[in-house]
Amino acid sequence: MIGQYLIIFVAAFLAGGLNGIAGGGSFILFPALMFIGIPPIAANATNSISLLPGTLASAGAYRSEFAKDKRLLIQICVLGAIGGLAGAILLLKTPPVVFLRILPYLLLIATLAFAFSKKLTVWVEKQQERFARLKSLRSVLITILQLVVAVYGGFFGGGMGILFLASFALMGMTNIHRMNAYKTMLTSCINAITVLPFVIAGAIFWKEGAISAIGAAIGGYISAHYAQKIAPILVRRFVIGVGSAMTLYFFVKSWLG
Repeated sequence: MIGQYLIIFVAAFLAGGLNGIAGGGSFILFPALMFIGIPPIAANATNSISLLPGTLASAGAYRSEFAKDKRLLIQICVLGAIGGLAGAILLLKTPPVVFLRILPYLLLIATLAFAFSKKLTVWVEKQQERFARLKSLRSVLITILQLVVAVYGGFFGGGMGILFLASFALMGMTNIHRMNAYKTMLTSCINAITVLPFVIAGAIFWKEGAISAIGAAIGGYISAHYAQKIAPILVRRFVIGVGSAMTLYFFVKSWLG
């Protein structure tokens, strides 16, 4: 039992750290929760709640960025709350067998989004001029995109940070620190709103969740302050490697039943 708690604490610490630097923490904690025997949907719910302190800790380190546009902050938090709640309810209504079947594809989407995030961001930036000519349409499309990503985040969460960064680039943001700040806050809003349906459904393993939350909070706060000392390429390669391994594992598990 102590060994299991140690596994999820270390996994949560790494997950919180990764989320503070580049994202991809769910690739570490979610499989770890399943590894110790938690059912897939409960593991996903516990994962979301556990990573909340870590993202809040990281958001706290970026607090100076939020004072620049409080209206935008409120807007994206409301969108995140609506989409996250819808995604969480959808997850709870999905049969475990169905979730396990679609899990490899969710992991594949998340891994590809992370692996090609730079190219995705460059492509999005190239579209800004085109979208700028149609300001009203641009606003509607970006709002819809962020809402869809928020629903995805409430349902699974892996890779949503990368997709949010792309939507911020479409909005015209260019400062990566500001983009990371809003991404972290939006992720926090989504994870926070999912608490209600997950608690009502009794889908959270509280003891494991508490241990994970402590680990994620420590990892998230440390990473937000010391991220500059870690070579980004090493972090990216590690996350992509873990994501690819988890995707392959769950594909094989799905095919073999």
